[in-house]
Order: sequence, then structure tokens, then C-alpha cells
Amino acid sequence: MLDIKKISKTFNPGTVNEKKALTELSLHLDEGDFVTIVGSNGAGKSTLFNAIAGSFYVDEGSISLAGEDITFLPEHERSRRIGRLFQDPLRGTAPNMTIEENLALAYLRAAHGNPFSRISKKDKAFFADQLRQLDMGLEDRMKNPVGLLSGGQRQALTLLMATMVPPQLLLLDEHTAALDPATAEKVLALTRRVVAESRITCLMVTHNMHQALTLGNRTLMMSDGHIVLDIAGDERAGMSVDDLIARFKAGAGHELDNDRILLSE
Repeated sequence: MLDIKKISKTFNPGTVNEKKALTELSLHLDEGDFVTIVGSNGAGKSTLFNAIAGSFYVDEGSISLAGEDITFLPEHERSRRIGRLFQDPLRGTAPNMTIEENLALAYLRAAHGNPFSRISKKDKAFFADQLRQLDMGLEDRMKNPVGLLSGGQRQALTLLMATMVPPQLLLLDEHTAALDPATAEKVLALTRRVVAESRITCLMVTHNMHQALTLGNRTLMMSDGHIVLDIAGDERAGMSVDDLIARFKAGAGHELDNDRILLSE
């Protein structure tokens, strides 16, 4: 489904601020894979997501999705195939538009429709049914501006917008990190259900080591623009958080230095 071959990205090349963010990174995901990613600050996790989503073009290497080379496909075209959630729950929605209008834009874009098309009663009923599954009462607030919602409600809505028409790939960049624990767990449970029901191929960055080992079917650890650990199956199932930290040190050659990760064990 996703095939990344030896991609590299350097920011500010030839200057004192030169930063090699990705170095000959390769990764393959089969359809339906749910892969968690952990790593220190500056490891290249968000840069990898930006490269996949098309926020910039890589300097070297190639990216293919569902058998098509998307290496130089513009970001807005990739967005029809790739859903994405950020850590900031405010980034995925338009606050001055209603819940219904946000859903309509996401639905028509993903379905390759005209975003200015008229929404039918059938579409509105579909939106209400989808909102009802969030169990947040939003189906009764479809005419309300999204800016009135809480951060957790907006992140749940963003997840719904990204998966209402199942994408070929879903990128989750610490999408529960800014939420309170109870809301984060609710959004995480919703994530599990949506990804499983639609068999969405998913990459999820998390700072929670326990989540990294228990969510999905595979775990990656990144350091200095490389993947230093890739585990799945029985090896992953039998691994503790301490084991994972030790394996990171062995692969990266240094201690894991992200305090948020170490505190979330």
C-alpha cells in the first residue's frame, strides 16, 4: 500500500543551519497495517509525515501509494487519498463554518466531488448518523459553528472528517497528546474502532510507549532521520516498555531523550 524507498531531506543545505532531517529512509506498509512510531524529539517523525503528505518534496528517493508514484504529486491532490490529524485539535477544522459544512467539505473532497455542490437530505442524514457514532451529542448541533466545540470534540470531528470516506492512508501525528486524559482515551478508542472497521492503513506517532506496543500490529522507532527499530508479531507481543527502550539504545547508539516518552511508560 505504502512504499517508501531511500528518501532523504535536508533543510537549509549549505548554510550554518543545515539539518539532515531524513537520510535514505525506506519503509513498506501492507494494506491494513496499523503502525505506531516513537522516537526522540527531532528524530524525523513529523518530517516523515510531511514528506508522505506532500508538504514538501524529498531531495532523493521515491514514495508510492497504492501502486502509484506520488513523489511529486502536489499536497492538495494527495489529500484526497491521505487523511491526517495533527496534535493541535484546532488545525483540522474551519472554526467559523458549521459542523455540517465542515463535514460536507471533507466528504465532497474525499469523494472527488465539487466542494461547492449542494448537500442533499440524504447526505445530511448520513452526516448525522456518522456524528451519532461519536457519542458526543454532535448530531444535534450540526448547525453550530465548529469554533464552539471543545478540543476533544473538534479532534473527534476531524477524525470523522478524515475517515468518513476511508482514505488510502491515515496519518495520526500525536493526535491525542493535547487532550485531557479522559478525552484522549475516548478519541483513541474511536481511532481503534474506525481504523479496524474500515481496515484503514495507518501510521500513528505517539509519545506513549505502552500505546506504541499495544496499538496496531507493528512498531517503529526513529532516531536522526532513520528507522532504528521495526518490530511486529511475536517479538512485539512479548516486549515490555523497558525492552523497547533498551532496543532503542542498542539501535540508535544513545539513550532515548524525550522526557514525555519516558514519563509515559
